[in-house]
Amino acid sequence: MEIFYSVIRFFQEGGVFMYPIVVILALGLAVAIERFFYLSYVRSSNRRMWNRLRPMLEGGKLDQALEVTIGSKAAIGNILGYGLNRLRSGRGREEMELAMEEGLMEIIPRLEKRTHYLAIFANIATLLGLLGTIMGLTQAFTAVSGASPADKADLLSASISVAMNTTAFGLIVAIPLLLAHAVMQSKTTELVDSLEMATVRITNLIASRGTEEPQTR
Repeated sequence: MEIFYSVIRFFQEGGVFMYPIVVILALGLAVAIERFFYLSYVRSSNRRMWNRLRPMLEGGKLDQALEVTIGSKAAIGNILGYGLNRLRSGRGREEMELAMEEGLMEIIPRLEKRTHYLAIFANIATLLGLLGTIMGLTQAFTAVSGASPADKADLLSASISVAMNTTAFGLIVAIPLLLAHAVMQSKTTELVDSLEMATVRITNLIASRGTEEPQTR
């Protein structure tokens, strides 16, 4: 309980700038949690879909693979669907590759969506903390100017201690958000790389079968 009361006192002594920093923290946590679960879902769904499609591609059953991709929510399924539809129209593997690249360009923004907000929120939290400290120091020096010489040192040290709370809290919020931003960027880059590798493997599998058009089951 002592820790709880210390946190409450720390927050109350920080002044009004502590409240917008709390809002930034809540927004940042919401974005980080949503991105983490979304990217984890995309990764697992891609893996399941690839394990399902690979035997069909290796067996040259492109019609069957196309049926599986229809209505698929997995990113790799959507990309392959673009390519197989283009191949089915008789335009060849080059057109299929272009179609899969277009599909990849459509999916990448979804993977990167909202991640950049984490870095923005971290910067805002730091700046709000510094602004709160500056405003607190300004008020402290204004109040001390009218105090007696004997009380000036005590009043000034107490006011500075309170004013620094906002900077400390801003950094407490900013550092985890920056770490979350780095983690989400790493997961996004890993997913994009895996999708690019998958498009290459799909093209190679189809080329190795010597198929220019989807085969029937």
